[in-house]
Amino acid sequence: MNESEAVRSLAALAQELRLRVFRALIVAGQEGLTPSAISEQLGVASNTLSFHLKELAHAGLVSQERQGRNLVYRASYQTMNELLAYLTENCCQGAACLTEEATSCNC
Repeated sequence: MNESEAVRSLAALAQELRLRVFRALIVAGQEGLTPSAISEQLGVASNTLSFHLKELAHAGLVSQERQGRNLVYRASYQTMNELLAYLTENCCQGAACLTEEATSCNC
C-alpha cells in the first residue's frame, strides 16, 4: 500500500456511517451482507447506504458480488491488512510493539 491508497482508505473510513458499515461487514465475515441486511441492521435508508457502499468500494475496502438477484458486499480483508501494515510499518522502531499494560507493569 502506498501513501495515496492509505489516505483514500482512511478518508473513506473517516465518516461515521461508512465506518459502521465496514465494521458490520468485518463481523459478517466471508458470507458478507446484502444491502437490505445492512440497511436493516444499521437502520439506514437504502439510497444513503448505496452512496456509502460506493465510497467504500472506491477505496478498495469492500467488494461486491452478484448472487442471483442480490448483491453481496464483503469487507476486503486484504486491503484492511495492507492498511494496518502500512500504518504500523515503522512502529516501535522495528521492534515488537508493547502494550501500555506491558510497559507500565511492575513485574
